[in-house]
Amino acid sequence: MSRPRAWLAWSSGKDSAWALHVARARGEVDVVGLLTTYTEAYDRVAMHGVRLALVHAQAAAVGLPLHLVGIPAPCTDDEYQARMAVAMAAARAAGVTHVVFGDLFLEDVRAYRERQLARAGMTGVFPLWGQDTAALIAEMLAAGVEAWVTCVDPRQAPRALAGQRLTPALIAALPPTVDPCFERGELHTFAAAGPAFAHPVAVIAGDVVERDGFVFADLRPAG
Repeated sequence: MSRPRAWLAWSSGKDSAWALHVARARGEVDVVGLLTTYTEAYDRVAMHGVRLALVHAQAAAVGLPLHLVGIPAPCTDDEYQARMAVAMAAARAAGVTHVVFGDLFLEDVRAYRERQLARAGMTGVFPLWGQDTAALIAEMLAAGVEAWVTCVDPRQAPRALAGQRLTPALIAALPPTVDPCFERGELHTFAAAGPAFAHPVAVIAGDVVERDGFVFADLRPAG
């Protein structure tokens, strides 16, 4: 019996990359593509601020086709839903019935995703759900996940973290109010290597800017 075909919601961050690794290891679904939303005006992943060129490099490194959904800035929920509905229709036409997410514990986020998926006749898969986030980030780093901080919410975490590479020392020094996996949006990351990758994506941290109340580090391809 063949496994259900799935796309994986790919934000470019560490949790997406780890969810891909775990989903592949469990083998309950066949992940056949990555789904990424990006802001059309900037050609960057929303909130993460990652250049699309780097997302394409990630897709090549994990060996999966990239399915892009452009959204305007600003984007209303109605517009977002309409564009995602088009993407889900394309997925269904390709025999895809499931979407994998890297969500960890935010019940309202999961409920929102499941409502939207149900409307499209799709099923959500949450391979990381409910895990202890301190243990999870330690497991990721020990397994060779390399990730860089691309966005900081300065209301929740120090601005100086923008552009830094995740290390056990960085995690240990976080304020106690910051979730170790940043599930409440304290930080956003770019995954450059790990067990889901056939080879690393070489990057360097460029300019750091503050925009719309968030601090962004502009990662660029190295070399």
